[in-house]
Amino acid sequence: MRDIIKHREVVSDDWTVLKLAEGDTAADVVVPEGRTIVPLTVWQAQQATLSARAELGVWLASDARPEVLKDVLGKFKVIAVDFPKFTDGRGYSIAFNLRSRLGYTGELRAIGDVLRDNLFYMQRVGFDAFATREDRSIHDALKGLTDFSESYQTSWDQKTPLFRRAARPGAPA
Repeated sequence: MRDIIKHREVVSDDWTVLKLAEGDTAADVVVPEGRTIVPLTVWQAQQATLSARAELGVWLASDARPEVLKDVLGKFKVIAVDFPKFTDGRGYSIAFNLRSRLGYTGELRAIGDVLRDNLFYMQRVGFDAFATREDRSIHDALKGLTDFSESYQTSWDQKTPLFRRAARPGAPA
């Protein structure tokens, strides 16, 4: 079992992320019992069988469209978004859309090349769990969630911009 950051704490993770090995196909791969996060392609290919499972999550590649899950979002305890490279920001849009447009309220986890530098911004768009890179200190990464005390822009976590939140001398109340 590895540790992840969840709700701003380091916790043990009892979920397994299923990755397809070379030669595996989404329709034929065997999904292990227990808490498993499957690729979107596996969910789509095996939906009839996997629908009966209570402890199931799905992960989206950075080029996936979260809208394909709109009718089954409540089925998943966890939705993970893969960041294949530190510089690939498409997962931010996926997370924001899952939270704000599709109304997903379950655990939203960042997986892949997840580093401290990204965590503050990832939480701003709706991520509440982070499976950081194993070659980095998870306790150091946790500090990334508090790198900044304020944000100027609106986002998932702050609906009002700073200029509307700040009291200014001489401004009408």
